[in-house]
Amino acid sequence: MSNFKNVDSFVERSKDEMIEFTRDILSIPAIAPESGGTGEMEKAERILELVSDWSFDSIERYDSRDDRVPGGKRTNVLLRYFGRDRRLPKIWVFSHIDVVPPGDLDKWTGDPYELRIDGDRMTARGVEDNGQDLVSSLFAVRALMKNNIRPDRDVNLFLVADEEVGSAKGMVHLVREHPELFSREDLYIVPDAGEPDGSVIEVSEKSIMWLRIKTTGKQVHASVPHHGINANLAAMRFLVAMHDELKERYPAADDLYDYTRSSFVPTKREANVPNVNTIPGEDVSYIDSRILPNYDPDTVLEYIRKRASEFEREHNVSIEVSTLQYEKAAPPTDPDHPIVSLLKDAVREVYGIEAEPRGIGGGTCAAILRREGYPAAVWAKLMDTAHMPDETALLSNYIGDAKVFARVFMS
Repeated sequence: MSNFKNVDSFVERSKDEMIEFTRDILSIPAIAPESGGTGEMEKAERILELVSDWSFDSIERYDSRDDRVPGGKRTNVLLRYFGRDRRLPKIWVFSHIDVVPPGDLDKWTGDPYELRIDGDRMTARGVEDNGQDLVSSLFAVRALMKNNIRPDRDVNLFLVADEEVGSAKGMVHLVREHPELFSREDLYIVPDAGEPDGSVIEVSEKSIMWLRIKTTGKQVHASVPHHGINANLAAMRFLVAMHDELKERYPAADDLYDYTRSSFVPTKREANVPNVNTIPGEDVSYIDSRILPNYDPDTVLEYIRKRASEFEREHNVSIEVSTLQYEKAAPPTDPDHPIVSLLKDAVREVYGIEAEPRGIGGGTCAAILRREGYPAAVWAKLMDTAHMPDETALLSNYIGDAKVFARVFMS
């Protein structure tokens, strides 16, 4: 107990340093080239500078090749703090360095890359996703270092690239190209999803299927619609039909998930014609599907393409269905796995609440680990403002999550 008190006290005293560390790293955009950025290299190297005089036993790089960014590499950094018995299963925490673009700057109340503080609230792009628990996990280890505490087992912090656009250069690269790093006996935490009260430990994710729907008709003047084929109208009919039909065709519910059913949601639509009095000959729209693990997304996609063919004949259009992101649900982590139990105990001690295993719609690095047989738990205490304008996190969550991680590391 005295060790916990000393660690908690150090974390509390580190509040100003945590703020400045966060301010420093969030001032550097770390955006994937798909989203118009130059990757994570500059931000990763700044983090390495900031921790260079900490007492990590090993700092390693597992960069992946990417000719689209300066330097031709995407950065993955492994920071190791050795335990007393290195034969024991290791604890891993995977945080991602990259962020999404800020979007419409007019919707921000300040510079997205300049940390602003108002009482307990901190605002900047990446301050929650994934800055909060990247910083919290680092300072949890630092609290152990400063109190001369060696945990029983190794603690490994992996700061990874590319999470926001699929993890091909980050987590996928690591598990495929460096499987020697990992063991199925180890304990894996991905602090990249959570509830505002910290009550959810995510152990399962749905399949993800993002579809691009390109509908082609014939563009004409709007005053003579009978001379053309309205791609916009045909696309809308198809999107509504898919939304309604798929809900009826795949109706199962699972109370493990917050949204208990599969979802098939029309989302983004690209601009078609620039003026009102032209009937568009082309429409490009998107569907975000999150599918319960008991359904095979291959069969869902087969049905959508079959219905697209029928719509083509009915409406005299061409409909091309392609996948942007397609990830089948991974095997869930056992709700009674030791990493879940360790998190539950630590959350109870720090926050005084009972965290429960649940499922989410999908989208974290944990699914990549689970597909390779590594049981991962996802937990953080988050405001749920990721990807929004004026993304916000609470300083109290930075501090509390650091205490949770420290307890897990010391267990």
